Amino acid sequence: MRKVGIIPARYKSTRFPGKPLVLINGTPMILLVAKIVEEALGHENTYIATENDRIKDVVTSAGYRVIMTSENCLTGTDRVWEAAQQIEADIYINIQGDEPLLNPKDINLIASKKEEFYNYVINGMCSLGNNELPSNPNIPKVLVNKYNDLLYMSRLPIPGIKGQKSKMPIYKKQVCIYAFNYNDLKLFGESKKKAEFEYYEDIEILRFFDLNVPIKMIETSGSSAAVDEPSDVLKVEQVINNMAQ
Repeated sequence: MRKVGIIPARYKSTRFPGKPLVLINGTPMILLVAKIVEEALGHENTYIATENDRIKDVVTSAGYRVIMTSENCLTGTDRVWEAAQQIEADIYINIQGDEPLLNPKDINLIASKKEEFYNYVINGMCSLGNNELPSNPNIPKVLVNKYNDLLYMSRLPIPGIKGQKSKMPIYKKQVCIYAFNYNDLKLFGESKKKAEFEYYEDIEILRFFDLNVPIKMIETSGSSAAVDEPSDVLKVEQVINNMAQ
């Protein structure tokens, strides 16, 4: 099976314009993520999907393949769908371009689980870090059953807690590595609109509930820290610098 990694990279982010090109220790973030995907899946299977010529110029000058997509994609997965129509593969891995601390082994793990559970959409998860709060709306929290099938994902703390409990739940967060087959992406992209709860939560994977596609969550190594806002850049740089020591 051919497995390709596609990094959706939108320049016109409402919260953080130009985010893919923000410098992390002097290197554009999109190139850090591309290097991780390249290490996992190979250079020839690494693609960046973008609507912006500035991003295109940066990644092509670094030797990476670019697929130009439209400016009106609803989500990153819609952008991956546009790219997938130009790339022949069995498994498409969507790797978010704002997570420069991902472990390449986790990308391969998600890809292998897609082979095992081909009729499921596959997504990563891990426990919240010591400095991460369940109340942080920038962190999608994950609720699964004992088979790790996704029950729901929310920016609110889930599960909720009623009354006094003897212990707190172990909160899980989404790790933004997704694995799809072509039909998964086709169903998603051709729906042309967000599901109602996807719209309110701003969590794109929730659309698959409306499409009746099951989602399997896979425990990853936990090496994940997204750049959601400018203040996150320094935090990520500190983690990278600590790892290098």
